Amino acid sequence: MSIRAPRKGENYELSVDLNSEYREKRKDAIKRTIASMTVGKDVSGLFPDVLKNMQTDDLEQKKLVYLYLMNYAKTQPELVILAVNTFVKDTDDPNPLVRALAIRTMGCLRAEKIIDYLCDPLQKCLRDENPYVRKTAALCVAKLYDLKPELVIDNGFLEQLQEMISDSNPMVVANTVAALTDIHTAATSQPSTSSSDPGIFVITTSILNKLLIALNECSEWGRVAVLNALARYVAQDEKESEHICERVVPQFQHVNGSVVLAAVKVIMIHMRNVGREDLIKQLIRKMAPPLVTLLSSPPEVQWVALRNINLLLQKRPDILSNEMRVFFCKYNDPLYVKVEKLDIMVRLASEKNVDALLSELKEYASEVDVDFVRKSIKAIGQTAVKIDVAAERCVNVLLDLIATRVSYVVQEAVVVMKDIFRKYPLTYEGVIPTLCANLDELDEPEAKASLIWIIGEYANKIDNADELLGIFVDTFTEESYPVQLQTLTAVVKLFLKKPDSAQGIVQRVLTTATKDCDSPDVRDRAYIYWRLLSTDPGAAKAVVLAHRPPISIPRTSVSAALLEELLGEISSLASVYHKPEETFVGRGRVGADAVRKGTDLSDDRFSTQKALQTVVAGQQAENLLDFDDAPAVEGEPSGLAATQVFSQTPAAASLLAGTSSNPLDDLVSIFGGAGLSSGTPAFGGANAGFGSGISPITPSVSTPMVGLGLAGLGQTPVPLQPQQSQSQQDDLLGLF
Repeated sequence: MSIRAPRKGENYELSVDLNSEYREKRKDAIKRTIASMTVGKDVSGLFPDVLKNMQTDDLEQKKLVYLYLMNYAKTQPELVILAVNTFVKDTDDPNPLVRALAIRTMGCLRAEKIIDYLCDPLQKCLRDENPYVRKTAALCVAKLYDLKPELVIDNGFLEQLQEMISDSNPMVVANTVAALTDIHTAATSQPSTSSSDPGIFVITTSILNKLLIALNECSEWGRVAVLNALARYVAQDEKESEHICERVVPQFQHVNGSVVLAAVKVIMIHMRNVGREDLIKQLIRKMAPPLVTLLSSPPEVQWVALRNINLLLQKRPDILSNEMRVFFCKYNDPLYVKVEKLDIMVRLASEKNVDALLSELKEYASEVDVDFVRKSIKAIGQTAVKIDVAAERCVNVLLDLIATRVSYVVQEAVVVMKDIFRKYPLTYEGVIPTLCANLDELDEPEAKASLIWIIGEYANKIDNADELLGIFVDTFTEESYPVQLQTLTAVVKLFLKKPDSAQGIVQRVLTTATKDCDSPDVRDRAYIYWRLLSTDPGAAKAVVLAHRPPISIPRTSVSAALLEELLGEISSLASVYHKPEETFVGRGRVGADAVRKGTDLSDDRFSTQKALQTVVAGQQAENLLDFDDAPAVEGEPSGLAATQVFSQTPAAASLLAGTSSNPLDDLVSIFGGAGLSSGTPAFGGANAGFGSGISPITPSVSTPMVGLGLAGLGQTPVPLQPQQSQSQQDDLLGLF
């Protein structure tokens, strides 16, 4: 029986082949090593064997070895130093590709021990006779600055980069600008940076002219770097802004979408200083075709373009005023593209194109995608609110959709009709019977709340309004909170408009809301209505039936200042998210997680301070159910002063400092301890209540009445009987 030799493993076989005397075998072993590394296998143990294969005339093999070194330099920093001599030697190689490859790889080896050896080869490569080597070395300076800024400054690399902006080769200029911009961003992200910091990249008039000359000859990504630099430039006068705009406009015809958006950004920024209306109109007219062309890109690029176009339309609505049809949705568009197109179509809607828009939106409402259908119906409502003359046509389209009896279509149409009633009160009352007939179709809170609002608003025009609202009152406790709130308000409106027939239903809903409902918002609103109706029906009418201003669609979805900031960030994530970059990106080397942690910490401290203020306010507050005007106690601090006094207690101080070992005990001691002034009873005292000085409720004239404010509406209010009053009072106390 023969004994099988133990298997050595794949790495052992690779090690043997890497040390083979045959060149082809060594090269094949390197390829297999890289393949293993790519799929996630650990081949770091082969570092010395791979390193031996660095010195070769085969450029492909050298690239593979350099790729391996870049991947494992962090885990094997000691062994990387062994490769330094080969790197330095390669930077003197007669082949410019080898020189560039060596300096690029040295910049990518983020190992502290190799940085000091990088300076001399980098100095030589920055002055290399071949532009390919110079442009590679320029980017290497930015990588070195990220690792060790002081080394870049001490060796004069920044001054060399400034000189390289005058280089005769446009690609060198573009890479130099990209490197200087990267260094500028890193330098300005440090809080202690001053305006005299050598890392600050100031674009002067002479630099501007060099950038404009190089712009038309760069590669596409070089053009993006130059255009981003031009966007940062502050023009000296109107003439210079016009000159920049005229030189940048040809970039609109570029095939790369990133170049087009970068050019749009430069134009939008420098157009602020242009005073000539004819030039502004000309620039806007030239901006439209390239933006339309972007919509023939793949869906992901389309969406980015659409988000940027959305911003541009908020600033300049006339850019694409004649291009509505290019935004019509295609059958194979993803949902995220369709939604963005809908938003832009509503922005572009006008009296001229509203008919085409409505017929298109009506088609969308018969699609199978429920979310898209809902947003299409919502867009019809927005169009009605935006264009007065088209409102009737929009309502007719909505009625046609309601006639389909498709549940989600009907529900969204009801929500939209509520907005139309808000915009055009007393105009489309003939639609109300159709809406009420579809009451049984509604099962979503927003749709129910919308129909209830319509019934309450037009209660005097709807004969059976009390019956319709009675359906919701019967199931009051089972409904969601928004529906409960809307039902409560609608019933009170009904009572104020038809006091004779609605007395019973308003009594039911107020009793249910105050006794059986577990939402403090609903309870509080019921108490307020009850108090208003029982004391001053005139005030109740003034509050509940107050005139509401008609709604309108805001022209912008962001503030004017933020819009200007985002227009300066077009073609970046900020313009896609419609948020400033600080909200989702850390500054410099600080990641987003660190920023979020810092924000959470400050929020926690702020929340603790607010909690203490709330406790102080609670201890000084009057009884929430005592409506008499009691004078405040003199000599007691209030507001911020009270908080400062209160925070001097040991428990509150430890809570604020975040050093509390047991926050629960501290809170108990805060709530259970004595008040700010002597004589203030604690929470567990004889007259326990919400805070200091609370006394038991005694029956008063202002106790809610059964008549619910019929005084003032033509009838005499009937006060509660003593027994009823006492039980009502017990119920109120039980709630709290």
